[in-house]
Amino acid sequence: MKVTILKYVGNTMIMWFVGAVPQFVIALLLAIFFTSYRLNIKGQGFFKTVIYMPNLIMAAAFSMLFFTLFSRVGPIQALLVENGWIDASFDFFSHRVTVRGMIAMMNFLMWFGNTTIVLMAGIMGIDQSLFESATLDGANAWQVFFRVTMPLLMPIFVYCLITALIGGIQMFDVPQVLTKGNGAPDETTRTLVMYLKNYLTNKNYGMAGAISVIIFIVTGALGGVVYKMLVKQYKEPQRQHRKRKGDVM
Repeated sequence: MKVTILKYVGNTMIMWFVGAVPQFVIALLLAIFFTSYRLNIKGQGFFKTVIYMPNLIMAAAFSMLFFTLFSRVGPIQALLVENGWIDASFDFFSHRVTVRGMIAMMNFLMWFGNTTIVLMAGIMGIDQSLFESATLDGANAWQVFFRVTMPLLMPIFVYCLITALIGGIQMFDVPQVLTKGNGAPDETTRTLVMYLKNYLTNKNYGMAGAISVIIFIVTGALGGVVYKMLVKQYKEPQRQHRKRKGDVM
């Protein structure tokens, strides 16, 4: 059981990580773009709605859409074969990289909009005079981002990252529907919750309860590590600021 659990933990974390990296990068870029006082983008409400729309689609429907698009008779397969990029015998669902990639892509598409809106709210809560002062002092865009935006946005960013991590560990519906519950190929896409579901289906509630406890421990441990690593970067400047303020007084 130990080796099996570690395998499914690895599957879950790999697919979450591959989808989470572009999710947060794109979300940060979009949040900065739409909240920039220099660009002063109009119609933010419309863009927020468009960005958030993929989050409204059910994960099962998203999975069925990707299954249809990438199946042996789907349009993606036909397009790639026609252009000579792949062989007609190529099957997207028989290769670990392509199946994991599809799952990661779906998670990215479903959740980057939600992350963008939360980060936009966090940036809009920062006093705009700080950005103006930094610009007047000669700071370029990178310096403003790393010295002003990210330190003040860090609590919101940590919240988004930890909630995304919790959702990633509980990943179930997308790989379950896409692989018809068998974690193909060779169980390389079977997640912890899919593993738990098998024991629930077989009414082995003792093993299911044990796996649930393991999921809880993994979630708490990884969440704690992420929190400690990122919040430390936020608290250190605050501590230095209070120390300087005390010295002045």
